[in-house]
Amino acid sequence: MTDSATVTLRLPLTSLIGVFWLAVGVTPVALAVPGLQVLYLLPLALAVWLVRTRTVAGPETVVAYRVRGRRHITWLDLSGLRIDDRSRVWAMLRDGEQVLLPVVRARDLPMLAAISGGRLPNPLSQAGEPPASERQQ
Repeated sequence: MTDSATVTLRLPLTSLIGVFWLAVGVTPVALAVPGLQVLYLLPLALAVWLVRTRTVAGPETVVAYRVRGRRHITWLDLSGLRIDDRSRVWAMLRDGEQVLLPVVRARDLPMLAAISGGRLPNPLSQAGEPPASERQQ
C-alpha cells in the first residue's frame, strides 16, 4: 500500500433506489390529505443518512462521518476497538471515550489493521496462534 491509500466504508449508494421507491409509495398518502406532505421527510432523511454516514480510514487517521459532523481520530489516540453484540465496532480512545465507527463491522477489522500500518493488530493473524505463555514451553 502507498502512503496515500485510504479505505472508505459506507453503505452502497444503490440503496437510494429503495429510498426512491419509498418516496413513490408515500405519495398517494401524502397527497390524499392536506398536511401529510410531511411524510416526504422520511425518505429525505433516509437519503441524507445513506449519503453522509461512512468511515474513512487512512494511514494516519480514522474519520467517522455522521449525519451531523465528523470525528477525526488519529491512530495514536486509539487505545483499542470494542465489538458489541450486533457486530458494530467502537473506537476506544486513550481518554476513555468511545466513538462508534459507522458502517464498520467485525469483518472489516483485517482491512483496518492493514491500513493502520501495524498500529492496530490484525485479529485474524493472532486467531490461530497460541498465547505467548504457551509458545515458550
